[in-house]
Amino acid sequence: MAVTHELGAVLRAWRDRLAPERAGLAVNAPRRASGLRREELAVLAGISADYIVRLEQGRASTPSAQVCAALARALQLSDAEQAHLFQLAGHTVDGRSISRFVPASVRRLLHQLDDHPVAVCDAMWTLISWNRLYAAVVGDPSALDDRHRNVLWRHFTGRPSRVSHSPAELAAFESSTVADLRTAAGRYPEDRQLAALITELSELSERFRTLWAARLVADHDQDHKTVEHPEVGSLDLDCDVLTTQRSDLRVVVYTAQPGSETQDKLDLLAAIGTQRMTDPAPVSPA
Repeated sequence: MAVTHELGAVLRAWRDRLAPERAGLAVNAPRRASGLRREELAVLAGISADYIVRLEQGRASTPSAQVCAALARALQLSDAEQAHLFQLAGHTVDGRSISRFVPASVRRLLHQLDDHPVAVCDAMWTLISWNRLYAAVVGDPSALDDRHRNVLWRHFTGRPSRVSHSPAELAAFESSTVADLRTAAGRYPEDRQLAALITELSELSERFRTLWAARLVADHDQDHKTVEHPEVGSLDLDCDVLTTQRSDLRVVVYTAQPGSETQDKLDLLAAIGTQRMTDPAPVSPA
């Protein structure tokens, strides 16, 4: 479906009103316009400048829910404005379908917890948003499409990952996440993307089929992970999952033991950032 004239117009208006200083960008020379340039918005949202141009000119297909969430974050939209953007892009926020709507309060949480890796997933475990340290630890997922950002799809189809578990941790992770997905399936029986994911995983993974057939229902709320980072080595991380009440998002927060070697490595990665990433392999979200 093509972008509507109204969607392109509202994106231009929101871009024009956001001063680069408010977006955290340095201004070193006079500017003809007070708002963001398209190239600046593209960097902040993690999408291409050409796609911004095509969106504003109505020459692109409608953006995915993940792109809408990235634009809302970069443009610092209010909840009402974000809901309007989702509706213009054809993503309903009706309670019957899984929400990809990231409230402003959750976006602030991502920013305020910038000394911890934090990611936000929807109820079917597709990565929607993340902070800078998450990208530095796990790898920047900006270039991945929606399916490749899904935690369960990547895991059960054997995609490359920096994350590892012990055998006991692996069994617990798989059982817990599939049980959580079944909970979501009961809550959102009309969601087509969720139904398609379950069908695809059932066809591709014998392990998923076995766990799905067990019909376990539970919430996935904690985990332990070892991340093998290409520059700083092993990171020993606890993972807590906080579920938002309003939009049913999973806010995934990684922490290390205070004073540990892993904490020292996280501090180093916070300084290095994503510009030093050397791992060419696709990343595994969350």
